[in-house]
Amino acid sequence: MRVLILILALLVPLVAQAQNGDGQPDGTIAVESDRAQDFATRDRIMEIIGQLDGYSDVRATVRNGIVTLRGEVLEAERITALTDLVARVDGVVAIENEVVETTDVVERLSPAIQRIQHRVTQFVAFTPLIGIALFAGAITIWIGFFIARRNWPFDRLAPNAFIADIYRQVVRLVFIVLGLVLALDLLNATALLSTILGAAGIAGLAIGFAVRDTVENFISSIMLSIRQPFRPKDLVEIDGDLGHVIRLTSRATILLSLDGNHIRIPNSTVFKSKIVNYSRNDERRVAFTLGIDPGADIAAAQDIVLAALGELPFLLETPAPAVWVEGVGDSTIDITAAGWILQHKTSITMAKGEAIRVVKARLEEAGIGLPEPTFRLIGTGVGAEDVRRAVPKPAAPAAPTTPVDAHQVAATETRALEDIIEAEREGTENEDLLRRAAPQE
Repeated sequence: MRVLILILALLVPLVAQAQNGDGQPDGTIAVESDRAQDFATRDRIMEIIGQLDGYSDVRATVRNGIVTLRGEVLEAERITALTDLVARVDGVVAIENEVVETTDVVERLSPAIQRIQHRVTQFVAFTPLIGIALFAGAITIWIGFFIARRNWPFDRLAPNAFIADIYRQVVRLVFIVLGLVLALDLLNATALLSTILGAAGIAGLAIGFAVRDTVENFISSIMLSIRQPFRPKDLVEIDGDLGHVIRLTSRATILLSLDGNHIRIPNSTVFKSKIVNYSRNDERRVAFTLGIDPGADIAAAQDIVLAALGELPFLLETPAPAVWVEGVGDSTIDITAAGWILQHKTSITMAKGEAIRVVKARLEEAGIGLPEPTFRLIGTGVGAEDVRRAVPKPAAPAAPTTPVDAHQVAATETRALEDIIEAEREGTENEDLLRRAAPQE
């Protein structure tokens, strides 16, 4: 029971507060009615609302301290505000607010027309200042574009023309922002700048997500132009594609394959891929594997192959040629021979072919054969004797009728491809981001 009484005691003030939250005045009410007081209260209310905009059609009457408000206003919010205002006047007992929102078209349009007229008047008054602000901003932007058109210092600071153009774009952007800030500051509207920059940031973020691949490719182009992982005419392998480099543009790396075809690889792919540059070092190793007869003397065969490599005039003495047993095949002993060449003077494909020709001839002259694969047939009803009669024995290698001499090999194929690359690069050097004088990674 005591708990219930305590709860009721706490709820009574809240209920009273809720009843007084409708804008009605609170406090005690006098016992006697004062007619003079009613007239004074009405006059005071009319004086107050007469000084406020939007209440010209509102009238107030007071009887026994009860205020009755009638009329029309343009906005519904003014009705509530009027009740709160009248409740503060001394002598008011209660308020009957019968004010309604007007539906008259002329009255509702008049404030809007007045606001437009006021803004037009302000614009005309501010026209000279607006002209000065626009002129100052335009001069600032023009100075930025004038500086960006100069060759110095951008060409001196940038490693290539592509980076220099990026520097120029940054200078233009900085001066555009400075011109905009200056114009807004003269108009005392710098608060608008934060709104513009916020909208530009949101738009830039949305555009960045939409063109993410393009942005990634652009950034990769910048990094590749700075790092210079290869030079024009270099033989490189990128993401499984082998070819000579024609040029590096702001969008892609263009290769000329060994078959004479163009290969266009996006720079984002080039930047993330493994790059094998075969032209970085002049020396390059040529290696091939031959399978000899298992019954032959392997050590003697190695000596013969090594001596044959020594006959080749295009192989370097240092690093020296080498021969080793690679492994055991199905019906052969695999021997690998390797030698080094100057790849800018010697074609690697021609050198490999010539080395195989000479080594094969020297092995056959020594009676060491290069047998073909041999297979064993297993089946029912067929005897071993029948198999031996059916399969002829391999003939012994015959000595060549004419002597085999080692020939010199030139890089004619490589020079032909380089001439094609040089012809394609003529007239497009401004589009190429590769420079011989630039530092290479």
